[in-house]
Amino acid sequence: MTTTQARHDTLGEATLGELAEGLRGELVRPSDPSYDEARSIWNAAHDKRPALIVRCRGVADVIRAVEFARSEGLTLAVRGGGHSIPGFSTTDGGLVIDLSPMNAVRVDPDRRRIVAQGGCVWGDVDAEAQAFGLAVTGGLVSTTGVAGFTLGGGIGWLVRRAGLACDNLVGADIVTADGRYLHTSETENPELLWALRGGGGNFGVVTSFEFKAHEVGPTVFAGLVFYPGDQAANVLRGFSTAAAGAPDELSLAINLTTAPPLPFLPEEVHGKPIVAVLGMWSGQTEDGDAATKPFRELAPVVADLFGPMPYVAMQTLLDPLFPRGMRNYFRSAFFDDLGDAATVDAIVSAHAQVPNGVSELHVHHLGGAMGRVPADATAFGTRDREFILNVVARTPDADGFDTAVQWARASGAALGPNAASYVNFTGETNEDIVRASYPAATYERLVAVKNTYDPTNLFQLNQNIRPTTPERHA
Repeated sequence: MTTTQARHDTLGEATLGELAEGLRGELVRPSDPSYDEARSIWNAAHDKRPALIVRCRGVADVIRAVEFARSEGLTLAVRGGGHSIPGFSTTDGGLVIDLSPMNAVRVDPDRRRIVAQGGCVWGDVDAEAQAFGLAVTGGLVSTTGVAGFTLGGGIGWLVRRAGLACDNLVGADIVTADGRYLHTSETENPELLWALRGGGGNFGVVTSFEFKAHEVGPTVFAGLVFYPGDQAANVLRGFSTAAAGAPDELSLAINLTTAPPLPFLPEEVHGKPIVAVLGMWSGQTEDGDAATKPFRELAPVVADLFGPMPYVAMQTLLDPLFPRGMRNYFRSAFFDDLGDAATVDAIVSAHAQVPNGVSELHVHHLGGAMGRVPADATAFGTRDREFILNVVARTPDADGFDTAVQWARASGAALGPNAASYVNFTGETNEDIVRASYPAATYERLVAVKNTYDPTNLFQLNQNIRPTTPERHA
């Protein structure tokens, strides 16, 4: 008998029947035909077997599931889009709150507000908001969950113009560890809202998010340009120089990768190291060519695919490269000077040692609106760095995954062992990693909020802010 089945059996049929009868949604058990599908998540590196999965259709289901997990002493995982890199979207032998059925989006074009339920992915939000020419900073892959992305910060193609996703969070509904349903805004439970803006899923289950929206699209000037892999150092240094004068409407990233066998790339580069600069100009479309041109002349060009395109097309451009079912492990490090020789050497060296054709490095340009938010205005406190390195280690299956993980760890550490991490792009968790992700004063403030709303650490499957009060769920 498996641990999951044993934990399920100890709950008792009557207890489980009572839980199921109290739900509008679905209770999925290990014996159900839909169990394997229901327990799977986007990141196949985590193949876990929860004792129960509650597929919630509304707030009442969430409250019931939280109360059940607390009363039965079950480890609780909360799943929005299911993209969690460390596997926080699932658990062995515990209870998963699956919010995916709660995926409604409501747009108020007059007030420029977007309300998205906790199970939405960014494709849901973009489809509705673009009907009114509106957007908020969303994920670089459209299947990314709104919840985890926003609660951890949220770096996307509008980050320099509109700030992080969490910077645009003006309200939220949340179910806390004691089963309370609260609304938080600048005037109602404001300290909780502060914590939700970058403090992760530590404080409860967010059932809806209210965002301030921005006029974007429907057409933007976006795409990518490819350079030979042996030009990586020149591209990095040139990008650093060009980025110093970039306007807020321009968000760009560098992707050091392996050339895929796609028709727009010459056959002679297929399977070889290549460097791409990709991103989006969200200002007037006719100004996009001039705005992006300095980044499209950094070295001899292999292919230039920049041009006018729908905003929703840019938001889904990377989707085919990040399918469900691969094994993923990410590391990240904020840094300030892309022109620094040691930094360039570290990134180029990591690219030269890439373990396979689907692992890669991303350097994302930050600053702009994100950098102008005061460090203590939100729980996301790393505002003074111009760049972030995201190391993406992936394999189609278990073969070679451990090697890819070791490469990612070494590549991230090369920028400095004490570099602050981005909690959304951190493939594992421990107290040192979490503390390094927040300024000291921010971390202590988060602990105080945790003590108020989750003193027993029921919500511990996250980049965990540990309460100072005794824990019963650790």
